[in-house]
Amino acid sequence: MAYEHGISVLENPTPTRIPVITNSGIQVVIGTAPVNQAQNVEDAVNKPIICYSWEDAVSKLGYSDDWDKYTLCQAMDASFKRLNVAPVVFINVLNPSTHKASITDEKVTILNKSVVLKIEGVILNDTFKVKNATEATTYIKDTDYNVAFNELGQPVVSIIESGTIPSDAIELKLDYEKLDPSTVTEANIIGGIDGETNEYSGIEVISLIYPMLGLVPGMLLAPGWSHKPNIAAVLDAKCRKINGSFNCINILDIDSNTIAKYQDVSVWKKANNYTSKYSIVLWPKVKIGLKTYYYSAIIAALMAHVDAENDNVPHKSPSNKKLPIIATVANNKEVFLDQLQGNFLNSIGVITAINMNGWRTWGNNTAAYPDCTDPKDRFISIRRIFDWWGNTFINKFYDKVDEPTNYRLIESILDDENIRANGLQAKGQIAGAKMEFRQQDNSTEDILNGRIQFVQKISAYPPAESIVNILEFDPSYISKEIFGGDQ
Repeated sequence: MAYEHGISVLENPTPTRIPVITNSGIQVVIGTAPVNQAQNVEDAVNKPIICYSWEDAVSKLGYSDDWDKYTLCQAMDASFKRLNVAPVVFINVLNPSTHKASITDEKVTILNKSVVLKIEGVILNDTFKVKNATEATTYIKDTDYNVAFNELGQPVVSIIESGTIPSDAIELKLDYEKLDPSTVTEANIIGGIDGETNEYSGIEVISLIYPMLGLVPGMLLAPGWSHKPNIAAVLDAKCRKINGSFNCINILDIDSNTIAKYQDVSVWKKANNYTSKYSIVLWPKVKIGLKTYYYSAIIAALMAHVDAENDNVPHKSPSNKKLPIIATVANNKEVFLDQLQGNFLNSIGVITAINMNGWRTWGNNTAAYPDCTDPKDRFISIRRIFDWWGNTFINKFYDKVDEPTNYRLIESILDDENIRANGLQAKGQIAGAKMEFRQQDNSTEDILNGRIQFVQKISAYPPAESIVNILEFDPSYISKEIFGGDQ
């Protein structure tokens, strides 16, 4: 250790903020990640991966700024760096054992006893070989060299002085495999269940979240993929009766790479059947600094953050919330919508963003609007309250299943639910709710067959979408101002 005498200064990296925690708006994000960088690659493929911080996500999934190739990374950035919310469940479908390319005899130059291979996606397993320039000698890892990723996800080969690589060597040759995200298909994202191995993949992995993690999904999204109609249709189907019980919403992007004008959104939306009451549909993309995000990644994180700030009760609309963006983008060009244009998109069941005293989300309607006008299915906030209420009821009373069907059981469920409703009403989170157990709904035959039924009426607040102030000229104030008093 060096002899120290004097004053010195050291710096630590800036710590990330502690995220707010949500349990009602848990995002489930499906896509691709540079899992060659992950600490445990096998556990990073087609499994639900829960992350509570930026560092947690990077260690489990890796990270790259190339969001076209690695679509999960924009959701990592949106949730942990921009909106500061956790947890997020990621499902990576990029498999290093199949989605890869092989490179042989690549020449690299030694500088300062190390080599930096300036590409991403290199797989550091037994296929990574370091050879001399003539390919006559294959060097031994941890004896002749070490290899690790730098901050950019690029492998750095460091020569060990006690090894056999000559000190005067100026060139090496490398064999390796690297990830090839271009080979990931829509079928990989959609996934399924293997009939022989019972292994889950793609969107079907959502079924493993509750059994493995004990979490109920709140939002399903696949930024970079959900603008593809086949994937959107599967996400919409998957968000109902998850594990036979739970419901949530799905968040979909309209293809803003091809739809460059807001006037063309309606035709595309209808033609591709983005019209479900369980879907939130978005156009266009959004931009923060030099980075362009699929809007779904940002709004899902924002909704989760709003839930966390409101006792994890999803009663607030995602509309008219401030966004940390600098522009909206379609077909790689910035577009600027005013309120009238934003209202047109709202009128066809699409959420957008407008710059009105700062950038903000704009739109309250699910994709079912205007064909569906039932407040329960039209307004996002009410739709989410119903899903959340049902999911909470299932979890809360699951222990009651198979208990004796007696008055005590019925009374305990009625009392608990009505007390919960009164508390939410007192906080202004719902207008009111009441549960009943009615004789006409519960025949003797049903009861003898082990079935009882409750009826619960819930009134959630619709958003104050239109606030009108009627101005009227009153000449009497002029007379009072000039002459004073009563005339």
